[in-house]
Amino acid sequence: MSTLEGRTALVTGGSRGIGLAIARSLVARGARVVVTGRKPDALAEAVSALGGPEVAVGVAGNAGDAEHRAEAVRTAVDTFGSLEMLVGNVGINPVYGPLVDLPLDGFRKILDTNVVGTLGLVQEAWRTWMAEHGGSVLVVASVAGLKASPMIGGYGVSKAALVNLVTQLAVELGPTVRVNAVAPAVVKTRFAGALYEGREAEVAAQYPVGRLGVPEDVGEAAAYLLGDGAGWVTGQTLVLDGGALSRGPA
Repeated sequence: MSTLEGRTALVTGGSRGIGLAIARSLVARGARVVVTGRKPDALAEAVSALGGPEVAVGVAGNAGDAEHRAEAVRTAVDTFGSLEMLVGNVGINPVYGPLVDLPLDGFRKILDTNVVGTLGLVQEAWRTWMAEHGGSVLVVASVAGLKASPMIGGYGVSKAALVNLVTQLAVELGPTVRVNAVAPAVVKTRFAGALYEGREAEVAAQYPVGRLGVPEDVGEAAAYLLGDGAGWVTGQTLVLDGGALSRGPA
């Protein structure tokens, strides 16, 4: 296990699920973390689970709000003195159905939160700390951005945009900052529940490893990409899908 001792991370959407698992993985390696989320009570529980205020601080707010993003970045620097790692984990999917029937206002909301909000977060971290001091950025994309995803096409389009955003930022911000992404398939979280609940065995059978993902799978991959062991890795999207994309159509 590589050490992240003395480093600070900001993990958006870090009060539960994948975000909390990433924060746990970083804290386990010695990092301090700032986690964000919409609900103060959930954030307080996450901070306690991570080890308390000596290693974790919560900042409540909406990821689509520029003032909230700026507050989260400032909190990391003011509280722990640095911001070496940034994790853009926030993602929403409020509308379902074929793209040709998708309400455009809902689609705009997806893009604004998932794509524009992520870019705004990176801009804020760059201007406040990373341009001068360097660092590493990780974006949580999805396999939905790498293939057609019926009924969640709007979400998939936003995640495809994130994959390209990572490529663009890796070139623009290198060599000062490395930028990578993870693209999970179905991970057992509340957010993904509609994709497997009540039929988990059927869904898991589509994966060569024979199971769905768990948040810890993403947390471990995130720690690798953010740490020194991935020092020659940038502009990449690491697919975490239990081999599903390798199988292809039946």
